Amino acid sequence: MKINLQDLVLNTKVLKTGQKILLRGTIYTARDAAHKRIINMLHIGEKSPISLTNAAIYYCGPTPAKPGAIIGACGPTTSSRMDVFTPRLLKEGVKILIGKGARGEVVVDSIKENSAIYFVATGGAAALISKTVKKAELIAFEDLGPEAIYKLYVEDMPLIVAIDSFGNNIFKL
Repeated sequence: MKINLQDLVLNTKVLKTGQKILLRGTIYTARDAAHKRIINMLHIGEKSPISLTNAAIYYCGPTPAKPGAIIGACGPTTSSRMDVFTPRLLKEGVKILIGKGARGEVVVDSIKENSAIYFVATGGAAALISKTVKKAELIAFEDLGPEAIYKLYVEDMPLIVAIDSFGNNIFKL
């Protein structure tokens, strides 16, 4: 099923746990260090370098692009490392989370409370996933190297709904 991200964030309840989709739209990469910086910025009243309203965050640290390529390998990283930051980001308006692996109960509750969705991407398929990236732009925290925030435009990114907006969890089936 092909899904346009703009449509999805307006109605997250259309997808159910276990569904496979092909995502099209703008997503932002962010791993541990970027999450920590964003949360620290919000804590002291500064604005996030990306709009968090209806945002999609992909837990990924892309490798440098080879000559002529848009991006290097860009596979998912373990999502549970972001669990400590996730409830706050969801409260700030993030609607889509993409990574790999199970999430803690606090995150599952927050996903449900904020009508968000957590997708899993296939680990070990970084080269394949990079082919779905049609545009890539460094947005913030360049000093973090691969953990910087990138804005990616993806077409037909293969994902599975792991936790739907009702809190149904593929890891608990």
